[in-house]
Amino acid sequence: MQRIPTAILRALTGAVRRRPVAEYSNDGTTWLPLTVGAADVRPDRTAECRWSAGLELLDPPVGRSGINTVSTQVRLFEELTVSRADPYRVPAGRYVVDTTKRTLRGRGLSVELLGVEDIVRGAALPVARTVASDSARTIAQTLIAEAVPWAVVAWRDGVAADTKIPSFVIDDDRWQALSGGTDSAGTSTGIAPALGAEVFADPRGIMTVAPVPTLEDPVVWELPFGEGLVEPEAGQSSENLVNVWVIEGEEDAAAESSTAAAPVGPVYVWDDDPASLTYAGPDPVTDPLAPQREGLAWVRPRVARYSSPLITTTAQAYTAGRAKLADSLRVQATLTFTAYAHPGLEPGDVVRVETEPGVWERHIIDACPRTLGAATMSCQTRTSTRRL
Repeated sequence: MQRIPTAILRALTGAVRRRPVAEYSNDGTTWLPLTVGAADVRPDRTAECRWSAGLELLDPPVGRSGINTVSTQVRLFEELTVSRADPYRVPAGRYVVDTTKRTLRGRGLSVELLGVEDIVRGAALPVARTVASDSARTIAQTLIAEAVPWAVVAWRDGVAADTKIPSFVIDDDRWQALSGGTDSAGTSTGIAPALGAEVFADPRGIMTVAPVPTLEDPVVWELPFGEGLVEPEAGQSSENLVNVWVIEGEEDAAAESSTAAAPVGPVYVWDDDPASLTYAGPDPVTDPLAPQREGLAWVRPRVARYSSPLITTTAQAYTAGRAKLADSLRVQATLTFTAYAHPGLEPGDVVRVETEPGVWERHIIDACPRTLGAATMSCQTRTSTRRL
């Protein structure tokens, strides 16, 4: 969650003036104001570009020195003003222009925007490259800076940025080498998933590597029942549910001064919480009949494998496995609610919602789209389902 002054936070449910603010640049240095008619932002943790947006602009400059789909970047803010205080701007994304369309008999311009990740996605490698062994921090900074010269990479607490990554080959997809994918041989790549992390551009456009969020993370916002909560809609799905992960890697042969890389793992990570509906049993690996013996007829293992040559130690394999498990269990239950607009909320934040009087649930924010300047917003969240 973005930090917002206390006086602004207290006013969010009451008297606060909100308005969208936009500015553009074609060199990334000089920023010029735009007249905004409407602005919708769509933060979504499940999308490759975490932040996307749609704008309606009035009489904007266009062409080489104005808004265009080749070089233009746009920064959005929500400006909040409360009594006896200066206006405060909350960042709402840094973008590149994806498409434009003339409206209002040529005076208006409808613009679709994508986050900074789109620059990295589009900067495929002209030829396959062998990346030399180095720290994750150094390799990620190099790959991103080649595509986005002004970018720096922020590493949040909990990610081992100085982990040594062995030499590997990128066929052509720069973004997949960072965020996770496979090469032409089907081998899993991706620096972030090998560290149990995810990579994205934050609301200020800063490329960020952060731990995969879990329900054990600190709660950043609480929403009591009736305080802006309107008709909560709960649902459940077993799509992509995995409660047992098998993780494999291989040691860095160069580091071990050997000619062949020794395998790492397999290591096994599973849901070992008996209070969870996705409980995989006391030991689904070495004692798969335990649920039958103990009368746990509802236990159902759902197994998936992840193998990456970038995982070079057992400890790293467990870290990657716990991240995979946190992501695959949290899809079990969802909650959609409408609340007063909180401009500081971001995908991945953990919130507590009172779904019924006296019933509190922890949820991870999946998506929190909103219209800048509006008083309300809708959030889609996910959590793990527990037996009551």
